[in-house]
Amino acid sequence: MKDFLEVGKITGTHALSGEIRVEPWCDSADFLCRFKHLYFESGEKIKIIGSRSHKNTVIMRLEGINTVAEADLLRGKILYIDRHDVKLPEGRYFIQDIIGLEVIDADSGLDYGTVTDVLKTGANDVYQVSKNGEDYLMPAIPDVIAETDIEGGKLKIHRIGGLFDDED
Repeated sequence: MKDFLEVGKITGTHALSGEIRVEPWCDSADFLCRFKHLYFESGEKIKIIGSRSHKNTVIMRLEGINTVAEADLLRGKILYIDRHDVKLPEGRYFIQDIIGLEVIDADSGLDYGTVTDVLKTGANDVYQVSKNGEDYLMPAIPDVIAETDIEGGKLKIHRIGGLFDDED
């Protein structure tokens, strides 16, 4: 498992005092506003002086960034969190940990493939499962997901009709 996880991208500047606009890649902009430190890909730690939600983005003020020109140099950079700075609620997982899990039938043990993407649909997440060049979409709902074993690399599911091109 990676210790540093992508949480957003700097998309531009805001106002004249060096604030940045961040597109959050996490559950919500408010989640991103909880952090006092973030990281760049290089591992460089960034101190956040202030942050707030603004529509679907986050406006941040970073230590040492005081002008629009300085903030503009950060445009396009990816921001990371240290997974150890977050305690997820029971049954919640980082997307990076879901991708790569082997999808197994909880009853028969049949291998359906590997989770290759997680799509955010609003109502519930949808996992893209790939096997032998074929992609299938699977709703990440309690009726389907039987067990998520991040450490073991397995996602056990209850198969529902139509999920894997079947007639059930």
